[in-house]
Amino acid sequence: MFEVGWFSAKLFFRGELLRDPAYFWRQTTIGFILGLLLLVGLSKAGLNLWLPVLLSSLLTGMAMPFLLKDIKMK
Repeated sequence: MFEVGWFSAKLFFRGELLRDPAYFWRQTTIGFILGLLLLVGLSKAGLNLWLPVLLSSLLTGMAMPFLLKDIKMK
């Protein structure tokens, strides 16, 4: 199992795992910005820090499978 993960990681970092790496990075950036905006917005609301971190992580984690559903591998 470790070997499969290691092989996939090597292919990813060499740029040989994904058919369209630009699409992957664009969707990942959208998810990152969504999470960051949620975190900053909830932090500015005057809540304790643990609650904005928890909520933004949860919502970003729920959004990422939707954003990355069309990823194609070689």
